[in-house]
Amino acid sequence: MEIVLIIFVFIALLLLIVWLPFFKKNTGCVETVESLRDETNVVLYKEHKTEIEKDYSDGAIDEESYQYLLAELDKGLLQDITAAESQSNKPIKTNSFSVLWPITLSIFVIIFTLALYLKQGTLERLIANPEAINPEQQHQGQQSLEEQQEQMLAYIKDLQLHIEKNPDDSEAWYNLGQALVGAGEFDLAITAFKQVIGIEGEHADLLGAIAQATYYRNDQKIDDQVQGLIDKALALDINDPSTNILLGMHNFITQEYSKAIEYWQRIIDDNRQSVNIEALQEAVNEAKRRLGLPENKTSPVETISGPQLSLNVSLSTEVSEQLAQGEDKVVFVYAIPTNGQRMPLAALKLMASDLPKIVILNNSTAMSPQSNLSSVSEVNIFAIVSKQGGAGIKPGDYKAEINNIPVDKTETINIVIDSIVEEEK
Repeated sequence: MEIVLIIFVFIALLLLIVWLPFFKKNTGCVETVESLRDETNVVLYKEHKTEIEKDYSDGAIDEESYQYLLAELDKGLLQDITAAESQSNKPIKTNSFSVLWPITLSIFVIIFTLALYLKQGTLERLIANPEAINPEQQHQGQQSLEEQQEQMLAYIKDLQLHIEKNPDDSEAWYNLGQALVGAGEFDLAITAFKQVIGIEGEHADLLGAIAQATYYRNDQKIDDQVQGLIDKALALDINDPSTNILLGMHNFITQEYSKAIEYWQRIIDDNRQSVNIEALQEAVNEAKRRLGLPENKTSPVETISGPQLSLNVSLSTEVSEQLAQGEDKVVFVYAIPTNGQRMPLAALKLMASDLPKIVILNNSTAMSPQSNLSSVSEVNIFAIVSKQGGAGIKPGDYKAEINNIPVDKTETINIVIDSIVEEEK
């Protein structure tokens, strides 16, 4: 019974992801669909986790089955977050798709999921009772599985035929990659994702998709190739959700729960609108439960409207060595207008010992409601290690400066404090 419930959860989640791009193109109700998906993810996760725990407490399943079902439920939730984030962030050309595409993909999802269930369910019943399935039932199951596999291959073939006529359709290539991952054809999936990169250029989420396909091909192991893809994706965007979710999931599977929490918390703190923060917080809480740590009972992070500048603030080796010889210093990170005014539009205060650290400048960090990042199109960004602990730039302070940064920039900006402020002559 538990397997059936989990399969229904997976089907519901996958169908939401399948239909989301169609609704985004044809209704414009992006926020409504994403909200429905997010709420469904969390509600279904909680409901079925409760059912599994009840079966375990009632003695219906043993310890091994209990841990396995929990792990599969967690893994399904995390994979859904990854898929949803990839669909939200991937650059897509505006080639039109008819409603037949999501219908076809929905049929594929249902058929493929049922095929897996029939295969696994039959095996479990045979192990428990070898006489439970008669030869006629076995024949029908095999015939049904073959038909489902044929339909799955037909869907992939339809995508391939579409791509032959539209070789620059990055969305079709991306959908093909996802379908091939679902079919276990990881090498072909990787080729499809590389085609998207060839059309749209390298993006962190696409490198993350290749890293995930390679990871699954390697039986969920991170080798040098996977690590190289991860490093490259994080170099482009240290907060890339798909890559950090992969790292968190890998550490969760290997029971390195503290590391899993670290990667997932990085995404939560970044608070991108394309990520299901509430569902990811559930994953963090599950890892905390397994460590015996108190859970985060706070409400989901409030979405801040307006620009969100993500900064990776760090110290150069030379400055770090100099600061290590004395007491901890205050660091100010702020953005000012490019028109010469010195009043910060957004500012944060932290300590040198906190670095390196990812920080976010947005309207919630403004000095006043009237002067914030939304009031300009570009800013100059400063990171100052204050010698005396006061605001402003004074001789003897260490600083970093980056000019003319668009406030709508989404990539994480690396800012390295590497120079000393000299006395004015």
